Amino acid sequence: MKKIFFISAAILLALTGCVKDEMFKGPSTIEKVVFSPEAPTSIAPVQVTATVTGLQAVTSATLNYNGGTVNMSGSGTSFTATIPAMADGTEVNFTIVVNNEAGFTTTSDKYSYKVGDPATDWSKLKLNEVYGAGADEEKFFELYNGSDFPIKLTGVTISKDESNCWTGIDGEVVPAKGYFAIIGAKGTTPRGFSSGFSSKKSVLIELFDTKGNKIDFFQRGEKMDSGEWGASLPNNKGSWSRIPDGSGKWMQTDAFTPGKANSTSGNEDTDVKQ
Repeated sequence: MKKIFFISAAILLALTGCVKDEMFKGPSTIEKVVFSPEAPTSIAPVQVTATVTGLQAVTSATLNYNGGTVNMSGSGTSFTATIPAMADGTEVNFTIVVNNEAGFTTTSDKYSYKVGDPATDWSKLKLNEVYGAGADEEKFFELYNGSDFPIKLTGVTISKDESNCWTGIDGEVVPAKGYFAIIGAKGTTPRGFSSGFSSKKSVLIELFDTKGNKIDFFQRGEKMDSGEWGASLPNNKGSWSRIPDGSGKWMQTDAFTPGKANSTSGNEDTDVKQ
């Protein structure tokens, strides 16, 4: 009889142990989710970090955002992933999904943020280099952005001799501390400027923001008595460049560098208005 009791007790303990093991199998808990920066701009990716706890090991953690999915990296209780930079004005919604070795799936609350760019500082956008000595398809106007944030050119206009010759479109952007060259006169290139440009005639090139306010200009010589531009002047086989970029005086330079840093030295042109 005693032997039967011991056997029964052993079976009961084994069953209790199995029940105890099953009781501890459950879903993971997503305790904390943080993202940085909390107010991103269109050039800033966002890093998301989740703190995950539970007795079962995590087998996978994914970050789901605006139709995209990325695997989170990490171990233990901390997992991270990055949401790529999004366009200005985009509302980003994301959740985190965690699977563990017991087969349970946990989905976090929904988190969101809105991408917002700072107001454009138009005073930092400058005409930086102009070249009119080569063939029409080589002539160019160059812009420089002296700010720490990209400047979108959509709606920005350039006029030559007081007539509009170029308007920026979506996707045309001057990088922070960077350059944007508009190459090609008289429509010789798809996104060139529509007018002609000669290095041996008087000229007025003006840059306007999206509201029509004049930002900057390059003027060489004056109008003729007829009220027209195009008076004859000494030929410059190089370009006119601001030295240093974006802030210096207009100087004649032998080199021409569309989309790149200007020469560091040049000669003053007394016909150019500073």
